[in-house]
Amino acid sequence: MPAKPITILGTRILPGKSYELNFDVAKLHTTSTIDVPIIVERSKKPGPTILFTAGIHGDEVNGVEIVRQIIAKGINKPKCGTIICIPVINIFGFINMKREFPDGRDLNRVFPGIKRGSLASRVAYKLVNEVVTQVDFAIDFHTGGSGRFNAPQIRIAKNNPKLDAWAKSFGAPFVLYSKNLKKSFRNTCYKLGVPMLLFEGGKSYHIDATVTNTGVNGAKRILHHFGMLNSKFKVSAPKKDCVFITQSKWQRANYSGMFKASVAINSRVEKDDIIGNITDPYGKFNHFVKAAHTGYVINVNESPIVYQGDALFNITTALK
Repeated sequence: MPAKPITILGTRILPGKSYELNFDVAKLHTTSTIDVPIIVERSKKPGPTILFTAGIHGDEVNGVEIVRQIIAKGINKPKCGTIICIPVINIFGFINMKREFPDGRDLNRVFPGIKRGSLASRVAYKLVNEVVTQVDFAIDFHTGGSGRFNAPQIRIAKNNPKLDAWAKSFGAPFVLYSKNLKKSFRNTCYKLGVPMLLFEGGKSYHIDATVTNTGVNGAKRILHHFGMLNSKFKVSAPKKDCVFITQSKWQRANYSGMFKASVAINSRVEKDDIIGNITDPYGKFNHFVKAAHTGYVINVNESPIVYQGDALFNITTALK
């Protein structure tokens, strides 16, 4: 069976060809052109079309690094089918190391976008209508917020056995069930019938080797699952089985002060274990933070200064 025709950004993507397309939406206020490259690799053999994206939030550089490595290592050259890579969707935020677009909007809250809407909305509209409509499966790479380090994890909606299987195949340490938020990229893909795995790991403004390796290896496993991974790449099974999380709870600071966590991300803790401490700058006060319940630590606040009520740890409360 011959490969089906694919058209991205008005360009017909031919079997066995490589393309670098320009996702052109707007210029900077200085009239300088902004190029958002879309790298497309297509095999001569028919197969699925998979999309790898990152940088929806401009400060989430670890996701960008994962997709960069997928391209640089040639993992995006499929044995069959087509692989589309967009390392930086929010190029405007990436330039300024800011989460939002210049119009102040969060791109991940304006999907599916409006053709003549705000700048962020126009980017969302073009991405959906000129790229996503050609896709069979997508993985979107994200990073935790500033100062809060996320354990590498896949986020999917509940009650979808296929997503469960794909998440397990990806092989991140954790799979967190979370709802598809309205106007998010993931929810729009769901409505279009495009299954998506959302990867979270690390924190903004930071590249972590462990998180990066987890993302790259996960991408290889997914491609292997679909029969698309080039035979020159080896795939190893995850060292541990994925832990599926149905609920988690933030543990907050009871005091303001200087904070230091004493438990590693991914760790399992028991109730009343000492997991950190809060001190004052003068050596007069030292409060030991104890785990409020038993579970896995999936997020740690790495800020050295915290205020009463700040989130310190996200710890699982219920597993599948």
